[in-house]
Amino acid sequence: MSGKTVAVIPARGGSKGIPGKNIKPFLGVPLVAHSIKAALAAATVTEVVVSSDDDAILQVAETYGAIRLKRPAEISGDEASSESALLHAVENHPGCADADTLVMLQCTSPLTTAEEIDLVVSERIRLGADTAFSVVEVHAFLWEIAADGTGIGVNHDASKPRQRRQDRPKEYRETGAIYAFDREGVCRAGQRFFGKSVPVVLADATEIDLDTPRDWIALEAFAKAAGRTS
Repeated sequence: MSGKTVAVIPARGGSKGIPGKNIKPFLGVPLVAHSIKAALAAATVTEVVVSSDDDAILQVAETYGAIRLKRPAEISGDEASSESALLHAVENHPGCADADTLVMLQCTSPLTTAEEIDLVVSERIRLGADTAFSVVEVHAFLWEIAADGTGIGVNHDASKPRQRRQDRPKEYRETGAIYAFDREGVCRAGQRFFGKSVPVVLADATEIDLDTPRDWIALEAFAKAAGRTS
């Protein structure tokens, strides 16, 4: 595959839901290290950059083979977007500025694999997309609750008999784990979705987001049961 691909992992400090989350051991390894290891093992990725305002996170990143990039405080708060870290990386790291494809990885998805990263990157190029992003198929019946407490079906007609899963249109949830961008395009747009955006289905991806201590327990238990040791 031609072209340079650089993976950028935003990993700011100051997590409130799970204190010290990005360097807390998951399966005995700092959380951010899982994304670094997957990216380094991906055939499509040339180099891996970790963007953080936290020196402890940056030290861990360097230990596991990533390039450390200190992010300024003004784009490191609770309201800072991941895109701001990506654009800062392009402006401040020559490897990112020279890349054809930028991959943004969420370090709170520690079970992401190198093969999944390669799939998303390859699909962006194969389909001529500006953005490719990881999704999983979902089968949930979603509801809104009206002001009077009445339930309103979002992705189904509740006035009709309940459909079987196999009879419903396929629906997908964005995992937030992997995004692959045309570098020039994402810099112009300043956001992750622009131009032609294509979902890439990850058949075996998990659907647990690491937002709370309960999520952490559940995902680590799942990983151990699935035979993941590190």
